[in-house]
Amino acid sequence: VQLQASGGGLVQPGGSLTLSCTASDLTLDYYAIGWFRQGPGKEREGVLCITSNGRSTYYLDSVKGRFTISRDKAKNMVYLLLNSLKPDDTAVYYCATAPLDGLGCARSRSSFDWWGQGTLVTVSS
Repeated sequence: VQLQASGGGLVQPGGSLTLSCTASDLTLDYYAIGWFRQGPGKEREGVLCITSNGRSTYYLDSVKGRFTISRDKAKNMVYLLLNSLKPDDTAVYYCATAPLDGLGCARSRSSFDWWGQGTLVTVSS
C-alpha cells in the first residue's frame, strides 16, 4: 500500500494549510485514516483520525478547535485542515492506515501498518 501525503509548506503563525492524503492502490473509503506528526527532536504523535463512516477522533488535545479532518470519496482523498497554526505545529505530517480489523481509529500508533512519506509543515514568521 502506497499512501501519499502532500500540501505542506511554509506558513506564518495564524495561517492555514490543507494537507492531502491519497493512495493509488487502496480505496480510502473503507479504511480509518490517521494523521500523525513528528516535530524536530520529538517523537511521532497522533493528531487526528477519521473512520470509514466519517467519524473523527482527536489524538492531540492541542489541535482541537484548530485542525479538522475530512474525506472526499470521489477523489479518494483525506484532508487535514490546519488553522490558526503555531510554531509548535512545525513538523513532518504523515498519513497512515491499517488493515480492516474493526478497530477504526481506536488503535495505537503502532497498529497503523501503512504510512505515507510525510509532508513538511513549517510555521514561522
